[in-house]
Amino acid sequence: MTKKSSEHSLLNPDAYNAGLHDGNWMSLVRMMFAGTGITLTYFCILQYLAGNQLFASFELIATLMLFWSAWRFPSLRNPLLLVHVYTVMVFCFLLYIIVMPGASATAFVWAYLAPVLCYLLLGRVGGGFLSVPFGLAAIAIYLYKYDVPLQATSLIDLGNAVICGVLIILFMHIYEGRRTQAYQELQRIARTDALTGVANRGSFEQSLIQSILEAERSMNPLVLVILDIDHFKAVNDRWGHDAGDKALQHICSIIGERLRITDTLGRLGGEEFSLLLRNTDRIGAEPLVESLRSQICKTPLHYGKQIIELSATFGLAEWPLDGRTMDELYRCVDKRLYSGKGRGRNQVVSREVV
Repeated sequence: MTKKSSEHSLLNPDAYNAGLHDGNWMSLVRMMFAGTGITLTYFCILQYLAGNQLFASFELIATLMLFWSAWRFPSLRNPLLLVHVYTVMVFCFLLYIIVMPGASATAFVWAYLAPVLCYLLLGRVGGGFLSVPFGLAAIAIYLYKYDVPLQATSLIDLGNAVICGVLIILFMHIYEGRRTQAYQELQRIARTDALTGVANRGSFEQSLIQSILEAERSMNPLVLVILDIDHFKAVNDRWGHDAGDKALQHICSIIGERLRITDTLGRLGGEEFSLLLRNTDRIGAEPLVESLRSQICKTPLHYGKQIIELSATFGLAEWPLDGRTMDELYRCVDKRLYSGKGRGRNQVVSREVV
């Protein structure tokens, strides 16, 4: 009944794990970029004082890029691509400090930062996709640099390091999976009407505003429809509120079966519902809405042994013909809806009545 998401590339931020691109994620990434930049500044100064001007220059360039990325990140068109690049570069650096000349034998502990960083920045899919091969690479590099003898004490040390890394990846994978599921459920609850399962008013109006913005760019029309169930109070008074709830669900089921995947059905409140018909003008919308009105009349609600006749009145407004903003469309469609109710209900009104 609501618009379904389409398939996208893994590098498209619209298609990755739920919750990955909200404001908290943006803040985390910016903080990570800035923190890494501050850390690199510290090491850049040390490298310069130690006489390693070339390495210090590379670190200075990386530092400036990180600060620029932290500043510009919210306005980037595809921020997830930059996060991938950042993560891979950090991983390469972590591998380098294991094998760099004069590196401490304990430098490998920095490799444990990789899976945590992966799952925080890239979610469950991206975290698993990058952290597993990185872990294998870290083990291979460690074994290449340090010739581990086949002795019990050496194998115990190696086993501790490897098992610890595996458990970190496993725990992060499980945690991120459950966090994503919880986030998706919270998002679903926040967007849908609890009784009917269609979009609630807030979610519907967000979709309408976004669709108007898209229509401004493409100049494709859209139609806003508001429908009001006729004499709904009489249904509640005669058969009870449970019957009224069933009637609302029944209406949504009828409408949802006939809508396109690109259309959105929402509940504004009470017995009032709204439809958003994208890429459709009034001429194209009128037959669809009329068929919905007719189908509601022809499909009564069977409530126990009772048959409850239902009907609805519809008002239509087309963007940009009847208004260019959400408020203008609402005012136009409300006027036509109440005009239809005043003229006997159970009808579709898409034009001004003279």
